[in-house]
Amino acid sequence: MIELRVHESIRDVPGAEWDRLVGANAPPFLSFAFLEALERSGCVAPKRGWLPFHLTLWEDERLVGAAPAYLKGNSEGEFVFDWGWAEFAHKLRVRYYPKLVLAIPFTPATGPRVLVANEAERERMVFAMAEGVRRVLDAQSLSSAHVLFLREEEAAFFARAGYALRLGAQYQWHNQGYGSFEDFLSTFPSKKRTQIRRERKEMEHRGIRIATLRGDEITSEVLEAMCEFYEHTVDKFHWGRRYLNRPFFFDIAARMKENVEIVLARNASGRPIAGAFNLAGGGVLYGRYWGAVEEHPFLHFNVCYYHSIERCIERKLVRFEPGAGGEHKRARGFTPTLTHSVHHLVDPRLNGAIRDYLGREREHVERVVRGEEEEMEKE
Repeated sequence: MIELRVHESIRDVPGAEWDRLVGANAPPFLSFAFLEALERSGCVAPKRGWLPFHLTLWEDERLVGAAPAYLKGNSEGEFVFDWGWAEFAHKLRVRYYPKLVLAIPFTPATGPRVLVANEAERERMVFAMAEGVRRVLDAQSLSSAHVLFLREEEAAFFARAGYALRLGAQYQWHNQGYGSFEDFLSTFPSKKRTQIRRERKEMEHRGIRIATLRGDEITSEVLEAMCEFYEHTVDKFHWGRRYLNRPFFFDIAARMKENVEIVLARNASGRPIAGAFNLAGGGVLYGRYWGAVEEHPFLHFNVCYYHSIERCIERKLVRFEPGAGGEHKRARGFTPTLTHSVHHLVDPRLNGAIRDYLGREREHVERVVRGEEEEMEKE
């Protein structure tokens, strides 16, 4: 018999045991160090709308499964948008918040959401988690559960367990065995190749140097600059949110040296002016947080896209996920890729309406992805 347990902090689960379930090739965001840094730095806390509510599965007193989970008092920092659902629930006089979310905070990166000790047992563990979550919703009088950015196979298991499937689209770069950046550029029409070369050349004209820093190259001075970039850029936009803070950046840079990478741009005088905070793991580069204190044409494209694509080719990484959003990424070699989430809503009226909406939305997302892929083939 499988038992579900709830933990109000990731520290309630031994770190080595958690990482044993994560395995070696999963996205680094699932690691104990990353999740614990979010809690320890205060980035994840009830006052920010994130109450840790991690779920574990036990069989014969042995940890066999787990899921990072949170009670949410809002819908910020999830990247699978459901504010409209909350408004509709309000019209039905259904209390939407708090809700239960199985996800990595502030991280729209696909990966397993039910961690398992034995991969052959994944389907059984997903079904156990799906049923356990339903019981949690009843016990806590919660409106709904949402499993975000899970893999397609895992989403199918949840769907078979009765959860509603939602599709999204994200632009990602896939390595087709390129030997060099020029090899990659050869896949573009002539006009686009010329444009990208011009955008890259602009950095040389302005004396801007860009480098990827790893390990001990990431000094406290570099981290301070990265924090400044992040805060400055977030604060420029009315919709910006400082989800992360200085203690978080310093914590994971110290504890996850094998994963953290910073792309740093310096101006002609050597002053750091822009940067991207990335993580790598399992043959994939994940672009996460960008910022700049000087404005230059094409600086963002070079720091966040071109430089890292070139490094991915050199290191033979299979994929580069630069984050959510951005139609402009398509013109720079990132192709639309389906993302998956699954949802369980307790109120039958809310559940029925949202399932109907998701059916129409899935058709639209699939048409968009197929249409863009077909258009790219014609160019």
